[in-house]
Amino acid sequence: MNQHLLTICYLIGSITFILGLKMLSNPASARKGNLLAAGGMSIAIFGTIFLFSYDENGTTHYLGNYIWIFAALIIGAIVGTLAAKKVQMTAMPEMVSLFNGMGGACAALISIVEFNHLSKELDATPPAEIIQKIQEVQPTVLIIVLGLIIGSVSFAGSMIAWGKLNGKVKDFSFTGQNILNMVVLAAALGLAVYMIFNPQQHMLLYAILGLSLFYGIFFVMPIGGADMPVVISLLNSFTGVAAACGGFLYDNKVMLTGGILVGAAGTLLTILMCKAMNRSLKNVLIGSFGGNKKGVAGVAGAQGEHKEISLSDAAMVMSYANKVLIVPGYGLAVAQAQHTCHELEKILTEKGVEVKYAIHPVAGRMPGHMNVLLAEADVSYDILMEMEQANDEFPTTDVVLILGANDVVNPAAKSDPASPIYGMPILDVEQAKTVIVNKRSMKPGYAGIENDLFFRPKTSMLFGDAKKVLQDLCTEIKNA
Repeated sequence: MNQHLLTICYLIGSITFILGLKMLSNPASARKGNLLAAGGMSIAIFGTIFLFSYDENGTTHYLGNYIWIFAALIIGAIVGTLAAKKVQMTAMPEMVSLFNGMGGACAALISIVEFNHLSKELDATPPAEIIQKIQEVQPTVLIIVLGLIIGSVSFAGSMIAWGKLNGKVKDFSFTGQNILNMVVLAAALGLAVYMIFNPQQHMLLYAILGLSLFYGIFFVMPIGGADMPVVISLLNSFTGVAAACGGFLYDNKVMLTGGILVGAAGTLLTILMCKAMNRSLKNVLIGSFGGNKKGVAGVAGAQGEHKEISLSDAAMVMSYANKVLIVPGYGLAVAQAQHTCHELEKILTEKGVEVKYAIHPVAGRMPGHMNVLLAEADVSYDILMEMEQANDEFPTTDVVLILGANDVVNPAAKSDPASPIYGMPILDVEQAKTVIVNKRSMKPGYAGIENDLFFRPKTSMLFGDAKKVLQDLCTEIKNA
């Protein structure tokens, strides 16, 4: 009876995952979708704790260890809740990387634990039956080593990504690093294949673990700033696949469904991010993605002089415009100015100005960073435009207000073959009649590349903290 009820719990969990993911595609239903999926996961977790049972020599046993299980649940819930409530929007990408890494670590630990159980069975098998036993467990060993490799790479890579996003880890590369990465990965895979046919070689598992962690670290270390959203998405897909391996090991349908959904969604998002960055997925996998960018920072230093615009002039230009497009970037998140930006949007709209937002797919530090930022301020989804749609509207736009965005509006991506971002699709802001760029200073953006846009005839710089500048603009426009 318990097993039937547990199956129903897993079915409910799987269905809520699928429905929740579907609802996440629309900001209006995203919160409900998240809660729905979380509810399904809770049902699956408590169903496993109280309904899971197994037979041992004809005797039914239950999961047990309730004190340890609930202690871990309570500690995890408290830590997760506090972290989520305290995190600033600017730190959201690094928290996502941290949590994603924990998922990879969990998958790797599952592989280690299950292999230890398997090892005990092999050690207890009589020599005359060992060959048959090895043949029986080979599929299980395959899943174990796959989960270990993928989970370890996800964990190590996510930890490095977390460190790079918060500034504690710097880009690092050396000649031949790609070759070393490939050799290490090939060694891990080779040992994994050998271990499938020789599972009694227990220590090989830890050699595979070490090689996988090494690869995860050096896979992410050379990756440059503007490329980080793609890496986060890719590592997220790794964690999903590793979790799916755990689902296979335990014949757990809900774990398998969740892992497949995360892995598939992460893979598709990675492909879309690569397309948006004009990068090769192959280069991501071999660890050469975005490396060595800092060497070209500030190369273009002779474009000429930039010109500045006063607050009053900027307010006047925007007040009498027919259409204003706002391009949000990481600087908007740093200043926590999303609510003030929404206020500016409402003031302009009341004056009869058409206001929309142009969102580049990789603006910020993770996929969808700007969408989440603006959703927090209750900006209507209807006025958020994707890059292709926005590029069609720039020629008919009177004013473009760029708030902290840099690399995603850099014309070098289209005009300078020597630039590291050459070929990356950008927002064609310079097609508008007037471009106003708000930045703290003339320093290069996250990719460390000089932006030629700042020296173009149509561009005017409006220096200052985004929140303070937007507050002053609101005051000026109200009085205009």
